Amino acid sequence: MANQIWTIGSILKWTGQYFGTRGIESPRLDAEVLLSHVLGKPRIYLYVHFDEPLEAAELAQYREYIRQRVARQPVAYIVGRREFMGLTFQVTPAVLVPQPDTEVLVQAAIDRLPAMPTARVADIGTGSGAIALSLLYYMKQLRAAAVDISQAALTVAAANAAALGVADRAVFYEGDLLAPLAGETFTAIVSNPPYIPTADIAGLAPEVRSAEPMGALDGGADGLAFYRRLVANAPAFIVPGGFLAVEVGIHEAQPVIELAERQTAYDRTEILKDLAGIDRVVVLWTKGSV
Repeated sequence: MANQIWTIGSILKWTGQYFGTRGIESPRLDAEVLLSHVLGKPRIYLYVHFDEPLEAAELAQYREYIRQRVARQPVAYIVGRREFMGLTFQVTPAVLVPQPDTEVLVQAAIDRLPAMPTARVADIGTGSGAIALSLLYYMKQLRAAAVDISQAALTVAAANAAALGVADRAVFYEGDLLAPLAGETFTAIVSNPPYIPTADIAGLAPEVRSAEPMGALDGGADGLAFYRRLVANAPAFIVPGGFLAVEVGIHEAQPVIELAERQTAYDRTEILKDLAGIDRVVVLWTKGSV
């Protein structure tokens, strides 16, 4: 590679083919995202300037990114950011990479939260802050508490809050699930908790299994460990007529509903599907009215 003059077009073609032989799921897209990051240009630039040669420093940096990607580092960790809900979030290996399915949870909360100055939401297991901060960005009167057991994750979330201009409406708490919020109440609690059954971890994509924080993935033997705690304890933190909304894994929506049915605090439930038609979000409403 070093002894050849590489243009944008030729290096993208080579990289896409190379990634394909190494089992990368989206070889051309990954090649483009990495190269656009090296060049500091949008992806459309690559198509317009396909015959532009790369400088030696650019080629060296791109080669390093190729090495990291083949080692199954997620693209988001390599470039240090991820798009979510039309916003850009800083990500590091301390947090999960935000996924499009989670946008269903954010939109569900936006559609159900009242547009009033008193509305407050708590995001449990906030990670990069993608859920809570997206809600704050699109709901200008909302205030949020973001909880995570990882201080490293909270550092990332706080940086994202500042970058998005919502830090004045966000408070960050380090601790286990709802414990740091003792004595507080919220209009809603939202969470994308760990929900992958322990036995299924070994079958995850290499990028997820080897690079993303395991504590944010492992949901216990049946994947429901964190839902049991959230569903049982959340009502004490939610105002009457408020709701708990959680993202769920495949085949977990109904078991979460059944957990809620064992409680007396909930009187209405919803299941929302993602774009693939899979049950993705469960909304549990508490009794009363806001």
